[in-house]
Amino acid sequence: MNQAGNVGEAWARVAAWLRRNDPGAFAALGGPASPEAIARAEARMGLELPPELRQWLRANGGDTDVRPDAPGSLVERGCAVPLPGGSLLLGLGDIQRVYLHQLAMERSEPSEDPDAPLWRPEWVPIAADRDGLYGTFLDAVTGTVGTWADASLPEEGVHASLAAFLQHAADQLEGAGTGDRRGPGAPARPLARDESRPGDELIRDWARTHGLVVNDRGRVPPSIRAAHEAAQG
Repeated sequence: MNQAGNVGEAWARVAAWLRRNDPGAFAALGGPASPEAIARAEARMGLELPPELRQWLRANGGDTDVRPDAPGSLVERGCAVPLPGGSLLLGLGDIQRVYLHQLAMERSEPSEDPDAPLWRPEWVPIAADRDGLYGTFLDAVTGTVGTWADASLPEEGVHASLAAFLQHAADQLEGAGTGDRRGPGAPARPLARDESRPGDELIRDWARTHGLVVNDRGRVPPSIRAAHEAAQG
């Protein structure tokens, strides 16, 4: 069975659970996105979506003509489906907004490490919070699913595929254990150059009080950490 077929089966499990247990969330799901809408989105983002994502959007991606629930938010329509990580499920319109925002952020404030960018052009968001500070993406090149968060570097290869991610969501909803769905060949999590540490929030507050800007997407740059340690010493 191909991966696209697995995506259909996995999403059917999620939708069936919502129909039985959360009719409100089920009713709020977007309708199917048309092939024309998907083609326009690909042209706007400048990449070709993988077949499994197109199949999923044909089942649940038509949010482009829906009235926004949260005007002014980056994610205007995201549906509150209980997903791993607690993000909102994105339809085609929100996918484009979040993708273009993340790509623009990376280009305006590129990562200090070119081998560990904060966003890659092949990453397609599939779930996010309202402000796009954290969420889940599908790598259009490798087919794996990863996550991003404002205070840490993205984590690649969290799930081996979109189907695995949706199966994991269905397992959680149904109360089943999933084990490790990273799968063979999924890339290992890259080491963050400045992992969040205990006390970082205090350092950020101290920096703001002293007019120092913590502009590395929430992470504490080494220079500010050193200045804080010197002040405390």
